[in-house]
Amino acid sequence: MSGTGRILPTLQRRNAPLVSTAEQRRRIEAACAGRFDEKLESAGLWPLAATGIEILQINVGKRCNQTCRHCHVDAGPDRKEVMPPEVVEACLALLEQARIPTLDITGGAPELHPAFRDIVTRAARTGAHVIHRCNLTAILLPNYSDIPELLAAHRVEIVASLPYFKARETDRQRGDGVFEQSIEALRRLNRLGYGQGGGLELNLVMNPVGTFLPGNQQQLETRWKHELLLRHGIRFDRLFTITNMPISRFLEFLEENGRTAEYMARLVNAFNPAAAHGVMCRNTLSVGWDGTLYDCDFNQMLDLPVLEGGPSIFDVQPAVLRTRRIAVGAHCFGCTAGSGSSCGGQTV
Repeated sequence: MSGTGRILPTLQRRNAPLVSTAEQRRRIEAACAGRFDEKLESAGLWPLAATGIEILQINVGKRCNQTCRHCHVDAGPDRKEVMPPEVVEACLALLEQARIPTLDITGGAPELHPAFRDIVTRAARTGAHVIHRCNLTAILLPNYSDIPELLAAHRVEIVASLPYFKARETDRQRGDGVFEQSIEALRRLNRLGYGQGGGLELNLVMNPVGTFLPGNQQQLETRWKHELLLRHGIRFDRLFTITNMPISRFLEFLEENGRTAEYMARLVNAFNPAAAHGVMCRNTLSVGWDGTLYDCDFNQMLDLPVLEGGPSIFDVQPAVLRTRRIAVGAHCFGCTAGSGSSCGGQTV
């Protein structure tokens, strides 16, 4: 595919040790000096429970035109997993029947799913607010160049990932040339009215390049808006900061550099009870490409399905899922460090 920057093989393609989610969990737990359940208990949150289902997040597959170094999905061009039609239908049925306010579409690059356009159109027709998680370069590919107009027509919120407002840091994480392609895509979205204050929301997501926690989201947003407007004439609505999760390819980076224990210690020491109250698993239900139900996208990538409420989208029990007990592990320290981290940015 074009527009991909440097293409690296995924963990699965290399048959790397960390392709095993059980091995990932073992290494994360072994490197972690604290227990997440004990931290939650000290904060009066054990057992952690859902507060409802405000967001249905569907991961439509692991195909992507990029192979980012930090990717917790291990997505890439060599991945073949794609949500089949029967799972798509079940997700859309649950969205409408359970009256879930928001559909959050993620991947991989969601655009690459053959039914992406239909999913967006039908979800918007139910009255749900639709969020599309975009890596920016995918909408430049010839077969997907109509996607921005489709999103604008249905007033879909775009959450676009961009590691930094400079090329060197972005390309270091995503591949050579990705930054310039991302800027081209952002300009196109701006021309359609996204990020201009007229109701077409364009939000950016950044995560640190390396083993650091994100800085203050509000301060970073102010700087990013200034820099992107000054350097490239780009406007956007909000900036979300997300902590790098010690999962998949970022875990491999930590392991290769002997920094897993150091990074886990940083997360544990930064545990914030206020952030724990607002973790996304409490109001989100995550659906894997094969229909398996999870509390969040991170649990999904570690094969930690929901504990209560049905194992898959085909035997879902909405009443139980709304108050279900959340499955947790050492990786959850990534969402509760500092100001917190979720798909919508900081939690406090």
